[in-house]
Amino acid sequence: TVVITNQSGIARGLINEEFLHHLHQTIHVRLASSGGGIDRYYYCPHFPEAKIERYRQTCQCRKPAPGLIEQACREMGLDASRSVMVGDRWLDVACGRAAGTHTVLVRSGHGLSEADAPPPDDVRADAILNNLMEAVGWILRRCSRS
Repeated sequence: TVVITNQSGIARGLINEEFLHHLHQTIHVRLASSGGGIDRYYYCPHFPEAKIERYRQTCQCRKPAPGLIEQACREMGLDASRSVMVGDRWLDVACGRAAGTHTVLVRSGHGLSEADAPPPDDVRADAILNNLMEAVGWILRRCSRS
């Protein structure tokens, strides 16, 4: 399980990378206490209109660009074609498609409004589901067929 996330708050000076690492560690501890976990976090701190100059750039790691998924696949030995990008925005779906993954749009979080909006051109999800729990069930059913 990998988290791919845009974190423009770093580029905007709202949070720093140390805070983000602390947040990821907190999530890790909470999930581990109930038997779950995230194997790795990948984040993009960049933003084209960034307040902090070193983060002011257009990059290949900011979703919907596929750079972080491609990096995760290289570093972790993952096969994008056997992976699923689950997100609550169409840009998550576009990112997954660009990287060659299956995609699920969930209606929770930002997905409450995203799922009802028309998708951007040429972007389609393999499934639109209510929440992460339904997405996990969808993924497990697909795996059992393979």
